[in-house]
Amino acid sequence: MNNDIRRYSISGARRFSHVFWTCCIFLGSSGFLITGLSSYWHQPLLPFVESASIQFFPQGFIMIFYGILGFFLSIYLGLTLFWGLGSGFNEFNKRKSYVRIFRWGFPGKNRRINLYYDWEDILGIRVECQQGFNAQYILFLQIRGKKEIPLTNIGTPLTFEEIEKQASALAKFLQVGLSIQKSTIF
Repeated sequence: MNNDIRRYSISGARRFSHVFWTCCIFLGSSGFLITGLSSYWHQPLLPFVESASIQFFPQGFIMIFYGILGFFLSIYLGLTLFWGLGSGFNEFNKRKSYVRIFRWGFPGKNRRINLYYDWEDILGIRVECQQGFNAQYILFLQIRGKKEIPLTNIGTPLTFEEIEKQASALAKFLQVGLSIQKSTIF
């Protein structure tokens, strides 16, 4: 990286955990659908699927319903992976005095979310620490007259030391203040 430009990549939906859960939901819903249809036709559609002890109504009917529901959910999750929803980058350019936040959204005329802010409008960096069973640390960019913009990957667990190091390096680069806000969630 150049000393005047910093660019941080954001993975968005394209993470291994999303691929894993999409495949699990697809395979599970296919199993439910095949078992429900096998109970309707009173024949096993696959040799390793045992459906003789399952009555079509209500068990088979409910399995078909859950199979179709899971199938559509896995298609939706697969499309979010394919489109790369939420992925993009954060660019901080001292040379040209701007901050650029870029993310990919749903297909359509507003698919590209491309935000530019002047260097002078940056007020500071804030770290939000949500304590509780599942502690979360989120880094925000504070901009004059606008809402705060999250800079970290949502759902990516970072330790307090990692987020503190990242926040202090960014605040030093931007030459702005750093604040840490702790809240407890139960």
